[in-house]
Amino acid sequence: QYINNMYFPAEGIYGVTLWIVSTVVFHFVLFGVLAQRMGLGQFFVDMATIIAGRYTGGLAKVSVVSSAFFGTISGSSIANVVSTGSLTIPNMKKMGYPGHLAGGVEAASSAGGQITPPIMGAAAFIMAEFLEVPYTTIVIAAAVPAAMHYVGVLCIVHFQAKRLGLKGVPEDEIPKLWVVLKRGWPTAMPLVVLIYVLFSGFSPHMAAFWGITTALAVGFLNPMHRITLRDLFEGCITGVKYALAVGAVCSAIGIVVGVVNATGLGFRLGFMVADGAYSIAENVYGLISWIPLMDITLEGLTLFVSLVLIAMTCIMMGAGLPTTALYIMLATVAQPALASLGIPPLASHLFVLYYGVISEITPPVCASAYAAAGIAGANPFKTGVSAFTLGIGKLLVPMVFVYSPAMLIVLEEYFTWGAFLETSLTCALGVAMMATCVSAYFIAPMPTRYRILIGIAALFMVAPGWTSDFYALVLALPVLYQQVTASKREREAVAVAT
Repeated sequence: QYINNMYFPAEGIYGVTLWIVSTVVFHFVLFGVLAQRMGLGQFFVDMATIIAGRYTGGLAKVSVVSSAFFGTISGSSIANVVSTGSLTIPNMKKMGYPGHLAGGVEAASSAGGQITPPIMGAAAFIMAEFLEVPYTTIVIAAAVPAAMHYVGVLCIVHFQAKRLGLKGVPEDEIPKLWVVLKRGWPTAMPLVVLIYVLFSGFSPHMAAFWGITTALAVGFLNPMHRITLRDLFEGCITGVKYALAVGAVCSAIGIVVGVVNATGLGFRLGFMVADGAYSIAENVYGLISWIPLMDITLEGLTLFVSLVLIAMTCIMMGAGLPTTALYIMLATVAQPALASLGIPPLASHLFVLYYGVISEITPPVCASAYAAAGIAGANPFKTGVSAFTLGIGKLLVPMVFVYSPAMLIVLEEYFTWGAFLETSLTCALGVAMMATCVSAYFIAPMPTRYRILIGIAALFMVAPGWTSDFYALVLALPVLYQQVTASKREREAVAVAT
């Protein structure tokens, strides 16, 4: 019975996950390593400096934008931290950023690579296989939620920089656009070719093949950044090491998946969550049901509590695991609980992936933050706390697309342009509100009571429906008034002093 559960099923050790790792993930890992060897990472950093460097908190914003670019080819938060952080973290410290904040910015930005299309830490390929949908469907669905994560990090970086008085990069240190494009546009060709082949209907491993072929051609022919045979050899070795590490973990996770399927633990967890959530929701509903204009039902409150419990489970179970392994495990253990709540399959799979990868920046097990702390020479735990607060938008976004699946674009039964725009705009505004709460700053320092108020307003703003948006605006008005008056007093004090 044990051998039958572990080895023969498609969910076991030698099942679909190991097959995807060997036929698809390996090619994309090799593509990412070779693309970085031929100078694509430096091109990303230069373009990010041009885009964001001159603005308030410029170097931190460069870190965010370059990590977003790099996430499209990496999918590994630690690799992202090491690649871009070795450039951005020392520069941030030189400009006056505390070490733990510089490391936290890089860690939070790099953690977005696991949810950034097209690679998404290789989880996108396995998700497409589990859901039996085209890979491009996963890529399109994940685009807007990933963008919301970076919006949140950028907002917090901006408000923190304003509070600390940190300026942008001096104009004479920003590279010229035409110089960067002239030197670096060939290095972007492999990524362009890969995305073009993917969306032309070819298989993912065919897209990776043409991406690798283009990377090799450009690498050997590009006079601005020509690679040698030694570079190629070392890149292949690195790619194989990364792929073997992923494959080994996926094989081990196959044992967990086999046991879960044999025992029915995933479905049992669903029943346990439903029972526990109903008990909690019943007690909470009795406390708040008297509040006027609160359009809350016991069923809706039960769903929300269930989502919170499953999210906490995903964060704890995902701690310390690579993206591919944690997604396989959570899709087996936690996703059935979401399916039992009637959540669309694509939304439920993305939900467990998003909360699983939050463990990368959640103390005490926050591998990305530890890697960034090593570069920054800062306290690892403080760096982890900074990274978690900077990436707090990632906690809100999955709740949004579960309640409003129109954000995922590809679910035709839910998607309309009106619903998509409303959901995306209110989510972005809610994430920005939460950023002011975390930063204790909007246009002036924010006292604690107003931070609590704007934090509650942010939760209302990301909740579905116009009623919750109305409550959010009502709660935000006194905060806005306090900020405007405090900013006015600051300007008057400066004018008197001068």
